[in-house]
Amino acid sequence: MADSDWPRLDSPNFLDTTASLQLWTQIVGKIRLALSPMINHWWQVPLYVSARGLTTSPMPVGDGRVLDIEFDFIDHRLVSRSSAGVVDSIPLSECALSSFYARVMSSLAKLDIVVVINPVSVEMPEAVHLARDPRACSYDADWVRRFFGALVRIDAVLKRFRGRFQGKASPVHFFWGALDLAVTRFSGRTAPAHPGGIPHVADAVMREAYSHEVSSAGFWPGDARFAEAAFYAYAYPEPAGFKDAPVRPDAARFDKSLGEFVLPYAAVRAARDPEADLLAFLDTTYAAAADLGRWDRRALERPPQAVAT
Repeated sequence: MADSDWPRLDSPNFLDTTASLQLWTQIVGKIRLALSPMINHWWQVPLYVSARGLTTSPMPVGDGRVLDIEFDFIDHRLVSRSSAGVVDSIPLSECALSSFYARVMSSLAKLDIVVVINPVSVEMPEAVHLARDPRACSYDADWVRRFFGALVRIDAVLKRFRGRFQGKASPVHFFWGALDLAVTRFSGRTAPAHPGGIPHVADAVMREAYSHEVSSAGFWPGDARFAEAAFYAYAYPEPAGFKDAPVRPDAARFDKSLGEFVLPYAAVRAARDPEADLLAFLDTTYAAAADLGRWDRRALERPPQAVAT
């Protein structure tokens, strides 16, 4: 796979667009939270990579209909569809946050759907009132197009990695709280209660998310703490020696401030075989978590001959 197949994500103002996407996806994600029945570890709330962007997948609206909402990163629109055949969309473009919120709710009203959510952001240092905050949201359509291209490629690799595991594993899903695409493997054992402390997230939410031992990995476009797109991997609970474990490729390292291994997206993109380098990172960080955590790898992992090529 040539370098050009993995799009560049460095841009002078990309953090402005990622900040907007985080707020916008939280609005849609909270709609999914309000409509979807509870699933372990909050697996009913993420979004999924689609052929055009990010989608909620179908959500029941309580009257025999279902609704899905999709961020279309090709035509740059937010599209709402009901099983009754009604479709409405709004543009993804620069606007006030409160205006975007109002447009989303108005679009749903055209589908004869009313949803009540808690319109306050989560997992952000500041609690933003999504319905009232007048801040200007930026939207760089070209960067978003490239970001979507990266998501498509990364989603495929994460699904391939997930397929090598026959124990309990999450879907590959996009969490709107931190704006990351992630996949999680489980040892099968319960974990110590998570200490919580995540900004504007109830501790009980984190205890549900991390009720069992995990090795988790994913990708996020960067934020104020780490201002570049990167892959990450961590274990909960973190076994002794994890942060010092050898991992590949050489560009990977343990970031003490984040408390997880990181691999810059730019390093993967520049590799001779980006997919191989990403799989090496996923495999070696998982192996460190599983070996040091004494997981039963023989029972949990799918034999190589059983994996379709």
